[in-house]
Amino acid sequence: MKLKDKKVAILATDGFEQSELFAPLEALKIEGATVEIISIKEGEIKGWDKTDWGKSIKVDRNVDSAPVHDYDALVLPGGVMNPDTLRTHTVALNFIKAFFERSKPVAAICHAPWLLINAGVIDGRKVTSYKSIKEDVINAGGKWVDEPVVVDNGLVTSRNPDDLPAFCNKLIEEVKEGKHEKQNA
Repeated sequence: MKLKDKKVAILATDGFEQSELFAPLEALKIEGATVEIISIKEGEIKGWDKTDWGKSIKVDRNVDSAPVHDYDALVLPGGVMNPDTLRTHTVALNFIKAFFERSKPVAAICHAPWLLINAGVIDGRKVTSYKSIKEDVINAGGKWVDEPVVVDNGLVTSRNPDDLPAFCNKLIEEVKEGKHEKQNA
C-alpha cells in the first residue's frame, strides 16, 4: 500500500482508450490510492476498445467542480477521441496546467500529450507519445524520444497500450515521491 493517503485524478471523456484508463486505475487502487474519474460531462463516459466502443465508467466529478488541491497527481489516458475533445475545453486545460503550477506528478499516454501541448506545459520537456503525434510534440517544443516510458521531473509519458506496465510502474513511483519542484508550467 505505497499510495495510502494519496488521491489521484484521471481526466477523461468519451472515447478514452479503455486499457489506458483501466490499467492505471487498477494499479493505483492496488497500491492504496483513492482515484476519481474527472470529466467534462456528468454520469458515465464510454471507452474505446481497439476497434469499437468498450466499457463505460462512472464519472465522480465534473472538471468544473474538481479543485486541483484535492489531488496528489493526474493521469491523462489517450486514445484519439478523448484528448482531441478535451484539448478544446478550456476548463480541462486549466485543470491540467494547475497540476504543473503546483509541482504535482502528471502522467500522459498515447495521444494525451496533445493535452500537454494545448495546456502549454510541454515546451522544453523530454517526452514520448504515440508516433503519429511526434511532430505535434516537437513543434510545441517537446523533446520527443521513442522509449516505452519517459520521466521528466514528475511528468510521465508513454507511447501506447503496450507500454502500460512501464507506465503504471513509473506513475506509482512518481505519485509516491510526491511534488517535484522542477515540475512547473
